[in-house]
Amino acid sequence: MNLPIEFTNRMREMLQEDYEDFAASYERPRKPGLRGNRLKDSVQRFEESGLFGMEEIPWALHGYYYDPAVRPGKHPFHEAGVYYMQEPSAMAVAALSGVKPGMRVLDLCAAPGGKSTQLASLLGGEGLLVSNEIHPARAKILSQNIERMGIANAVVTNETPEKLAARFSVFFDTVVVDAPCSGEGMFCKEPEAIPNWSPANVALCAERQKGILDCAAQMTVPGGHLVYSTCTFAPQENEQNAALFLMRHPDFTLVDLPAALGQAYMEKTGLCPGQPRFAEGIEVPEEVRNALQGCIRLWPHKLDGEGHFVAVFVKNGPSYERRMQAPAPLKDKEAIKLWQAFAKETLSAQGMRRIGGLDTHRAQGTEGLVLFGKELYRMPCAMDLKGLKVLRPGLHLGTLKKNRFEPSHALALALSEQDVRCSAETEDQKEHVMGDNRLAASYLHGESLMANECSSVKGTQGWCLVTVCGFSMGWGKLTQGQIKNHYPKGLRRPY
Repeated sequence: MNLPIEFTNRMREMLQEDYEDFAASYERPRKPGLRGNRLKDSVQRFEESGLFGMEEIPWALHGYYYDPAVRPGKHPFHEAGVYYMQEPSAMAVAALSGVKPGMRVLDLCAAPGGKSTQLASLLGGEGLLVSNEIHPARAKILSQNIERMGIANAVVTNETPEKLAARFSVFFDTVVVDAPCSGEGMFCKEPEAIPNWSPANVALCAERQKGILDCAAQMTVPGGHLVYSTCTFAPQENEQNAALFLMRHPDFTLVDLPAALGQAYMEKTGLCPGQPRFAEGIEVPEEVRNALQGCIRLWPHKLDGEGHFVAVFVKNGPSYERRMQAPAPLKDKEAIKLWQAFAKETLSAQGMRRIGGLDTHRAQGTEGLVLFGKELYRMPCAMDLKGLKVLRPGLHLGTLKKNRFEPSHALALALSEQDVRCSAETEDQKEHVMGDNRLAASYLHGESLMANECSSVKGTQGWCLVTVCGFSMGWGKLTQGQIKNHYPKGLRRPY
């Protein structure tokens, strides 16, 4: 690769005797990755299938390398949200975040959604995930990926870090800042980024990252974690920014990740500690500089990944249990009536519990329901979103139309075949090829299906969840043996 001379000179100085191995890594074939979506029932079946020649990524739970000769993005499982295609080293960020079910989590620079969807898997449907992206077009892609992965407890915003910090001061248990950076770790994947690299851009990114980190610090609760990551190698954006953050925020401490993970794990995975010597160019106390060995470096010559940096800070102070309050019950009687009629007719008892549609312990299913015009959502908890740019205030349940309720595509992807009274399975039992069959392809093209062509059909009429190997792809309407296609027109695949 024709890399900038200033970049190679700096990397040679940083890596010294390891530089030649680093340079050679650019000549190796890339090993792409995907991550199984643990929010999907029976995803273990996919993970054990070896469908794409999958090989486990050692530092990423449910992360897999796949054969670059195959195209998982074209498979029906992709549209069903069974997996998310993600650069392998980027999976380390959420894996090291310490996120657990029930937490309040903010992904501050979230597009296109790889880390957000991984954080959602760690939450397991419990708690709150706020996924934010400052650029409108990228925020839209983020929202689409949140929907595709069937995430029910996420709010997607399109705001500045400053505005969120003013609204949600001391609110989140974990704040993830995968900061916009100079992208040196993406040169193999995106060679077009190379001409845009310069030392001036590195300095610009480093300065921008400081402001984002300061906002993140304000939103972190005592005892909570702030996770900082980049996909660049520049010390100015990594160890140096971590050290300067500690100087600006003495109420934070850097977690010693290598010590927590253990030497055996570090050697097994190829993860490397941060380098205190990379911060020699800035004036910080010796104890701050030494603490930088608690960061994690993912080097492309040490493992099969394109490079990442991760630092986890903990905010000092007494932690305490924070219970999330449910939003006030919806007062629109007509909306409640239409939603509950749909839920009774369409959802099973399990589906009602999953979505909260008719759970008697939740005020007859009205808690969390919010209307935006004619669109009905279920918010994961009480939040003040007034005045913010919100793309998705929770799970989109559907649209209120004259005397009826029409379910959304997002609702379909958040459900499984056990959650509904009526479903149609497209798996080809004769070929037994997971998801790669004619009926699934026809449905994704927008064609209606005949019930007698499906390998199994549950129910006789009404809203029908169309599935592939048990994974939901979208809605159909079953009437007299025909399943009318309700897959969104904007998502349909061309022939």
